[in-house]
Amino acid sequence: MTTCHLPKQFVTKMNALLHDEAERFFATYNEEKVNGLRVNSLKISPSTFLHISPWNLEPIPFCSTGFYYHDAQPGKHPYHAAGLYYIQEPSAMFVAEVLAPSPEERVLDLCAAPGGKTTQIAAMMNNEGFLLANEIHPKRVKALSENIERLGITNTVVTNETPEKLSETFEGFFDKILVDAPCSGEGMFRKDEEAISFWSLDHVQKCTQAQRHILSCAYHMLNEGGVLVYSTCTFSPEENEQMIDWFLATYDDMELIPIQKEHGVQSGVVDWTSTNNEQIAHTARLWPHHLKGEGHFVAKMRKRGETKRWNGKFITPNVSKAMWRDYETFSNNTIQTTIKGTMCMFGTHLFALPYLCPRLDGLKVVRPGLHIGEWKKNRFEPNHALAMALTPQQVQAHVSLTFEESIRYMKGETLQTNEDRGWVLMTIDGYSLGWGKEVKGIAKNFYPKGLRIK
Repeated sequence: MTTCHLPKQFVTKMNALLHDEAERFFATYNEEKVNGLRVNSLKISPSTFLHISPWNLEPIPFCSTGFYYHDAQPGKHPYHAAGLYYIQEPSAMFVAEVLAPSPEERVLDLCAAPGGKTTQIAAMMNNEGFLLANEIHPKRVKALSENIERLGITNTVVTNETPEKLSETFEGFFDKILVDAPCSGEGMFRKDEEAISFWSLDHVQKCTQAQRHILSCAYHMLNEGGVLVYSTCTFSPEENEQMIDWFLATYDDMELIPIQKEHGVQSGVVDWTSTNNEQIAHTARLWPHHLKGEGHFVAKMRKRGETKRWNGKFITPNVSKAMWRDYETFSNNTIQTTIKGTMCMFGTHLFALPYLCPRLDGLKVVRPGLHIGEWKKNRFEPNHALAMALTPQQVQAHVSLTFEESIRYMKGETLQTNEDRGWVLMTIDGYSLGWGKEVKGIAKNFYPKGLRIK
């Protein structure tokens, strides 16, 4: 891609902003896009993954679990279906590292789809604490929910809500909030040519209006001392330095926290604001001509002032005794571990919600924690999400599949096992792919039809 394929107004604007750096910046559009994957530390350590990886991987310096890959298709390998990694644009991995969530915290990812940053946050929290992943678009929230399931995440509730609705429900609730804001997507031009067709100066202005609204809602959900990280994948100062300048002027109890800058990460540009606020240099820019990535902007802020304390209620268990007996029968025959969380029924479905999960009344909930299973015809059937959250050591029985057998399993085929053990975990190299049910030496396939290889 050369500059002739880029919007003329974008080229003019970036030339004016970057001056001597513009030539280096535009030269990156003639290079191949950069590919990365992030190892899911909930299932496997980076060192162990490097040992079993079928590809040559190069460490991403600003993310300890991130790796560059070349000339590979990791999305087609059974390890991907097993949730051992998430395919993610490398510079995007920097954002969750800046947020630095802890296991005991209450965290919100306000604009979460498709789930790269959400799944990274959950792993950094070690599946503990409470994480709310929200996405306003119904189609995109489905991908978010599926990625959370695939990576075996159990501390996360997924909602499909507006920022203002969440702000009404969770005022003063969260310790940390990520706003990975919808933006003009200039950092995606090399990766996604469709982003070029959407771009215009008018689109940039529309994005800034949406970003201001989202940030205002996020502000009200922060508790005292809470941390807010704002990020975009665009180069536009209006959506980056100028947005943070506006936010700090509007909410004077918010302060910027300096972001450590190494491995080619640059400071935000003070001169691109009208106030020349020197604190803007605490923000970070990831440029494609300074590091191997498509581009990101990140700002980290803390709320100093007093805030109205959240006065809601936490969710409590609601499973009937009869249905609990059915679940215990399944559990005693199948599982060798205790499922953590608050057990709740949603219709005929059983979920384990994160401890200290607030009540979710009135919200559009897509995934209320770990989906354990469902009662069907007076029997309990485990859900695929439960399989993805378990290891072979945590179940009574599992089947070790070869690479070829795992492909057959992912196509929905039945497999011969010569055993009769009931529910079994189907695995590849010790990592779960899903459920099978052994009857008379045949493992009936319970891999979800929507995930099957066609």
